[in-house]
Amino acid sequence: MSLVNRAGDATQLVQQLQSEFVRGLEAVASGVGEDRGFVRFDWLRDGGIHGGGNRYSTTGNSVFNRASVNVSHIHYDDMPNKALSSATAISTIIHPCNPHAPSVHMHISWTEMRDGNGYWRLMADLNPAIFYPEDAEAFEKSLADTSPTNINQALEEGKKYFYIPTLDRHRGATHFYLEKYQSGDFEADLALARDIGKQVIATYLRIFQQALENRATITEEDKHNQLDYHTLYFFQVLTLDRGTTSGLMVHDQNDQGIMGSLPSYVNKKILLSWQSQMEHPQDELLAALIGSLPETGEVNDETRGQLAEVVRNHYGKHPEALKLQASGSVIPPTLKNHS
Repeated sequence: MSLVNRAGDATQLVQQLQSEFVRGLEAVASGVGEDRGFVRFDWLRDGGIHGGGNRYSTTGNSVFNRASVNVSHIHYDDMPNKALSSATAISTIIHPCNPHAPSVHMHISWTEMRDGNGYWRLMADLNPAIFYPEDAEAFEKSLADTSPTNINQALEEGKKYFYIPTLDRHRGATHFYLEKYQSGDFEADLALARDIGKQVIATYLRIFQQALENRATITEEDKHNQLDYHTLYFFQVLTLDRGTTSGLMVHDQNDQGIMGSLPSYVNKKILLSWQSQMEHPQDELLAALIGSLPETGEVNDETRGQLAEVVRNHYGKHPEALKLQASGSVIPPTLKNHS
């Protein structure tokens, strides 16, 4: 199989998964009376010379606090000296308004190197503000059924990646993570990526729909717990998440898409309480992030742009702090690949 076909197959896969997930989410929302669908936003890398992508997001929706389903295909066909030939990905985060419905994150990407080698990143994690064991069990079982030979390694790697040392806790309840995965059989690996993506989507849609139907009563305490968890999510993404940081450091042409994983509100007081626990220079990063937030804690388009600049400026000033980012047993060379 040619390199063009491999990248093309990966692109076709992420586009199919994006379409399937958006349609499914809109159907669940419509079932509870929300007919405002997702809106598509396109972006280009260097005017389209090096590819680009699109995202489907929600605005003013009564079912989704924040939802973004992103796909991208970046290539360096005109830059033969780059080690990276192309990178293709779907990255999605769904934060429901209902605190009893868990958030979900999924990332599936294919990286194609100039020398012909390539590998996958496969990530899926369930992120409940209010923990329901039956949801976590269903999510983990679906992944185990789809990838029985990799499930133990993937769960262990996920626990490593989503651990937050400062707080001695994890982001999320179920974590699946395989980095630089390749078996030597591209067709088999492509099928695995497809199966994982489709299974995560189908399982989450069931969990989501059941939560909306059966857990409709929401108290002020529930809302408070959700805000606290969204604050934890914000903290992990912007101080630890290697994928988010790498995306922001590589270019500034899709900040809204990269930062689309952030929930719409966070608790500034909680963030401030964590600042003294951060090691240097990450304490400076958190201080700058907090300083970019309005007093209400709202994370709107303007704020996301400011937060992106904070992250870029911090690691530009403190490149040594990149080693403090989250990782499993394998650290992806994303920044090196794009340099």
